[in-house]
Amino acid sequence: MTDILREPAPYKPIAHEVSPDPFDPMSVERMTTEQERYYLASQWRMMWWKFRRHKLAVISGAFLLLLYLSIAISEFLAPYNLHSRHVDFIYAPPQAVHFFHKGAFVGPFVYGLDYHLNLENLKREYTEKTEKPLPIRFFCRGDSYRFWGLFDTDLHLACASEGGTLFLLGTDRLGRDLLSRIIYGARISLTIGFLGVAVSFLLGLTIGGAAGYYGGWIDGISQRFIEVVRSVPHVPLWMALSAIMPVTWSPILVYFGITIILGLLDWTGLARAVRSKLLALREEDFALAAELMGARPRRIIWRHLMPSFMSHLIASATLAVPSMILGETALSFLGLGLRPPVTSWGVLLNEAQNINVVALYPWLMFPVLPVILVVLAFNFLGDGLRDAADPYK
Repeated sequence: MTDILREPAPYKPIAHEVSPDPFDPMSVERMTTEQERYYLASQWRMMWWKFRRHKLAVISGAFLLLLYLSIAISEFLAPYNLHSRHVDFIYAPPQAVHFFHKGAFVGPFVYGLDYHLNLENLKREYTEKTEKPLPIRFFCRGDSYRFWGLFDTDLHLACASEGGTLFLLGTDRLGRDLLSRIIYGARISLTIGFLGVAVSFLLGLTIGGAAGYYGGWIDGISQRFIEVVRSVPHVPLWMALSAIMPVTWSPILVYFGITIILGLLDWTGLARAVRSKLLALREEDFALAAELMGARPRRIIWRHLMPSFMSHLIASATLAVPSMILGETALSFLGLGLRPPVTSWGVLLNEAQNINVVALYPWLMFPVLPVILVVLAFNFLGDGLRDAADPYK
């Protein structure tokens, strides 16, 4: 009874949650425009929006784009010609770039090298001659080369000073600049990945598409053939196929032979992925409608079914390129792939097989760094494309 007769609690006004700012009718219109822009966007545009949010993939894509653009001007970027030898600087160590000489700013320069032979371990030991800086020249005249086989020129991005040397990554057993050879080798190692993927995709899409669309005995034969190929270890098969190539072949024929070998062994995974996708998509309404309208199987596969999972194919291609690069590098490292005078990263690593040489001259292992960077960049780019392939998640 006491609780009923108790006086009510004093009234407390409810906090005002409405914004005191004046109403902006354009804000609603802007919100509506953004929503329409999202809902009316195509799948490719939404994939691009989602891919841009993957910062690591964007950085990797930009790095790879610059790398592939650089192979068009490898001769200009390299300080020396591919075959230039410096017999007085065999196994020279990398020259460090300096900016200050005796406390004064000089700009980018290197010090000259002087060596003596260590008779205890027969190692060439180089010392810097710090009394005189050798400025690095830019957009300068150096070793002559034939640009893309069209015309002769001698313009380089960076050159050594007159009478000096510029070995930023050292030299090899013949006195050739290692940085220049790595830049030249990128042209072979990077392009062989795309050519190998082209061969692999042609086989994978054709065999997997036929197996998935027709089924039956075609599917059975293709799957048994894929199982046989996958059951054979790749490295011994690479070695066997590379060994049967005639030694009299020109470097160009060997290059295309290695490309075809890599493509012939890396298509089975893609073929099974295409088969599984087509088995599901061939029962969809749009595929049945195209068939009822009289479209041929080839048109249905390539015009209607393949574009339905093109994003998956793009991601698969991006992840397949590094395996091709690693395959070429492994074959050339074992001496079964490309051979001199063709220069690739694997050929350069072939010269670093001797553990004694590596122990004395460790800069000969520098060609492995671009291989690692390119493989990581392709994997990060593939992760970004795979996430962007389904923009509705």
